[in-house]
Amino acid sequence: MRFWFDTEFIDDGRTIDLLSIGIVAEDGRELYLEIAETDWSKASPWVRDNVIVYLGKGPTVRREEARSHVLEFIGTDDPEIWAYYASYDWVALCQLFGTLMDLPAGWPRFCRDLKQLAEDLSLPAQTTTLHHALEDARWTRESWWYTWRILRYSASRANKELKRP
Repeated sequence: MRFWFDTEFIDDGRTIDLLSIGIVAEDGRELYLEIAETDWSKASPWVRDNVIVYLGKGPTVRREEARSHVLEFIGTDDPEIWAYYASYDWVALCQLFGTLMDLPAGWPRFCRDLKQLAEDLSLPAQTTTLHHALEDARWTRESWWYTWRILRYSASRANKELKRP
């Protein structure tokens, strides 16, 4: 099953401090959590102005609870995990479990990056301006479907071209 996710975080150049995580499953389920142990004093003016204003709209849980909720939501049956500009989001997600090597059995050790796929396909730039983890996860899912339809259409046209006499 595919999952699209986004995180919001405070980044000080050394650590990524998770603020919230949103995940959307291919079957329509959604998970949104805000993290209780965040040190708000480390937030940059940009994070205060563009991220923190959207917080307070979901359950606030401790990191251990977030880890349990995420694992229960995604499961361990070889999930396909996507994000947009995935690097920091993937690290923030992995850190819920400890290190990359502590990820649940059955999980990939990498995240698929929609931005990289779009770049590889020379697709027009896509962007979202909201910085709410669940809304951005939903946006990533919709952008993935848009990209998938383009790929499917292109493959169909290419197959038709190959079949011409």
